[in-house]
Amino acid sequence: MTYGYALADLCICAAAEAWRHDGEVLATGITPIPRLAAGLAKLTFNDALLMTDSEAFFVSEPVPLGPRNGYQPKFEGWASYARTFDLLWGGKRHAFVLPTQIDRFGQANISVVGDHARPKTALLGSRGYPGNSVHHPNSYFLPTHNKRAFVAGEVDFVSAAGYNPARWPDGKKPPELDLRLIVSNLAVLDFEGPDHAIRVRSLHPGVSFEDVQDKTGFALEKAPGLAQTPAPTPAQLDLIRTRLDPLGLRLGVFKDDSDGAFVATKEPA
Repeated sequence: MTYGYALADLCICAAAEAWRHDGEVLATGITPIPRLAAGLAKLTFNDALLMTDSEAFFVSEPVPLGPRNGYQPKFEGWASYARTFDLLWGGKRHAFVLPTQIDRFGQANISVVGDHARPKTALLGSRGYPGNSVHHPNSYFLPTHNKRAFVAGEVDFVSAAGYNPARWPDGKKPPELDLRLIVSNLAVLDFEGPDHAIRVRSLHPGVSFEDVQDKTGFALEKAPGLAQTPAPTPAQLDLIRTRLDPLGLRLGVFKDDSDGAFVATKEPA
């Protein structure tokens, strides 16, 4: 039996793996794919994850993406700034966020493109990235894998710390600096190469290592046994489609994405 799935579904399932072994931490997914991935992780293999309604409360189950249409969040308690920052500073949070640029060190930029004094594009400003990057684990989602996002040299402005000793105070690595995973529209990458070099962990269907390297501004490592990114299972797709994203908003993340973008085969029971 065969079934279809979208590129968004593939990325959600791949990103969910970031939280598999985290235990009881606050899972923060910024933008639709990371947010849905956090929800999928909680509903499938890490029920201990803490989660909020993206407003002011902790909830016991993921809140569906988009208009709630009568859905009532299952509130557990007030997610005040004090409680949230206690988790953040204590390393009890794993954020999956969307930078505009990333470099070979894992340094990320959401501040400006171009020279800071005369930027080509002013973005969000660094916001909480600096503190987040040195207090708890972080992973990154980049929906368009190209050399403008995976840049040569350093990012135009370092909003989040990476594995670059030249930027560390006194040359000492911040003790809680912990970069985990990168998910893009082409591949899944991690920081498990020599000296935390970025390496390709898996390739999405139809993509080669050379394709990924050609669209990256720095040399990539190749994980041993480099394989294809696992397809979502029918059970994962059911959760995504019926509980996490019933309105199908994830299909707007990638151009021309659809439930039939890829085809997988279900093994007989």
